[in-house]
Amino acid sequence: MKSVPPLHIRDLTVAYDRVPAVHHLSGSFAPGSLTAIVGPNGAGKSTLLKAIAGLVPLGEGRIEGANGNIAYLPQLAEIDRTFPIAVIDAVSLGLWREVGLFRAITGEHVTRARAALAAVGLEGFERKQVGALSAGQLQRALFARLMLQDAGLILLDEPFAAVDERTSADLMQLVANWHDEGRTVIAVLHDLERVRASFPETLLMAREPVAWGPTAEVLTPENLRRARYVSDAWGDAA
Repeated sequence: MKSVPPLHIRDLTVAYDRVPAVHHLSGSFAPGSLTAIVGPNGAGKSTLLKAIAGLVPLGEGRIEGANGNIAYLPQLAEIDRTFPIAVIDAVSLGLWREVGLFRAITGEHVTRARAALAAVGLEGFERKQVGALSAGQLQRALFARLMLQDAGLILLDEPFAAVDERTSADLMQLVANWHDEGRTVIAVLHDLERVRASFPETLLMAREPVAWGPTAEVLTPENLRRARYVSDAWGDAA
């Protein structure tokens, strides 16, 4: 894994049809930090991850430190499960930066993909079709693909949504392992109790930043009320 630089957000605004989804956000993610992004529905959380990943254009401001060494996990609802692909092949896509578009997957690559599947509890699922997996099994496979990407910056959009508690616990352990390895992990989450228990840093958003820092200082009743108020005000303005 390459060294991880700090990630700086400088007065960032991202808009859809001229309506801001993220509005004048500034702050930094320290190298090796583990941060949850929380806030009401429509707060711009997923948009921020996509902006960091380079998947949406920036309206104003800039992002510094997102140097391409990024692994991004979208929401499960955004995954096309109808495409006919075996689990081992879907996981091996995590090697595309290493292999390239036109080089063949080698036996060593397949061995690594099998090892990643075993690490997420999917040993023996290699030849199953992705469409035949449960939500929890699919998320495990997607985490295996993230493992192969070996990125210094990992972006997770609602990684525990629609999966069972055992799967959530297993995947949370992988997140903790990445954090222990010095990777920067940023996750959009709704479960505030999980955030309090497992994420040292939190960004509370309501399109604009409400609070950002140590989780215990961010997730206060006053800040959560303010986030709801700001979110409602944005809704009234829209």
